[in-house]
Amino acid sequence: MSPTPHLTLRPALAPSRRSVSLGLAMAMCGVFAGAGGAHAEAAPKDLRIDWATYNPVSIVLKNQGLLEKEFAKDGTRITWVQSAGSNKALEFLNAGSIDLGSTAGAAALVAKINGNPIKSIYAYSRPEWTALVTKNDAIKSVADLKGKRVAVTRGTDPHIFLVRALQSVGLTEKDVTLVLLQHADGKSALVRGDVDAWAGLDPMMASAEIEEGAKLFFRNAAANTWGVLNVSEEFAKKHPETVKRVIKIYEQARVWSIANPDKLKADFVAATKLPAAVVAKQIDERTALKESKIAPAREAILEAGLALQKAGVIKADVNVKGVVDSLLDSSFH
Repeated sequence: MSPTPHLTLRPALAPSRRSVSLGLAMAMCGVFAGAGGAHAEAAPKDLRIDWATYNPVSIVLKNQGLLEKEFAKDGTRITWVQSAGSNKALEFLNAGSIDLGSTAGAAALVAKINGNPIKSIYAYSRPEWTALVTKNDAIKSVADLKGKRVAVTRGTDPHIFLVRALQSVGLTEKDVTLVLLQHADGKSALVRGDVDAWAGLDPMMASAEIEEGAKLFFRNAAANTWGVLNVSEEFAKKHPETVKRVIKIYEQARVWSIANPDKLKADFVAATKLPAAVVAKQIDERTALKESKIAPAREAILEAGLALQKAGVIKADVNVKGVVDSLLDSSFH
């Protein structure tokens, strides 16, 4: 065998000061560039968000142009879309017509179970915004609804509230005749006498009380699930920093609303054209704005989901707790 050649290891040449400085500078540039790539996010050209009369904070947000001011330097166009109910906001989210939409927590849960890819990321209110309403003197309790016509908007907190109320007295939706109408039309049907009862929603419900002499014959504040802001999962993945900025501005509007209740009601009156007394009943008596974290809303949403499953509205094989955990996302706030 040929002998193994002897390898002479030569010491590496010491780098010059200039090359060390240049190398450090390039390395630091790389670090900063990496940081920018990880955290800097280009804002979208368009941000589509809803406002709703059941979400007073959204009215402040829209009236004061707070999002427009926040994203002015980014050149982002803010598009406002009115949601007439949770069902409409969820339809818009599912269709990609809006990026963020406000709904009731339980409505968001049912939508998630049905395949709507959303996350609930913020609580804009803890309201008692729904109750069962009538102008029929013969109806004094939930049990009196058997065989009667009830106006309701499917896929909303009032619908879920009605299902749970019926369940509490051993009835189901099959024991009543559901008249499917959007909230405002449900109120009109009640006033005309076309239906015996209505699963109401503020501010239309407050209007029916004050202006039409309607009565809330069944109330349960604990069965009202919270008002939550939802984002499409696709938008959240593409623009997480934008979502955080939206929530930051939502917080400004919520805090302002608490500090300025009279101005909040004035903004609400201007947006809805409703009498001040109707707005006061909704805002002063039935809307709490003190909590905005999404986690505290979990219990009410979960309880509603389990009740709906017991009533057969949600299939028995659905892991309701698992879906709730998947729905609620605190990472943006």
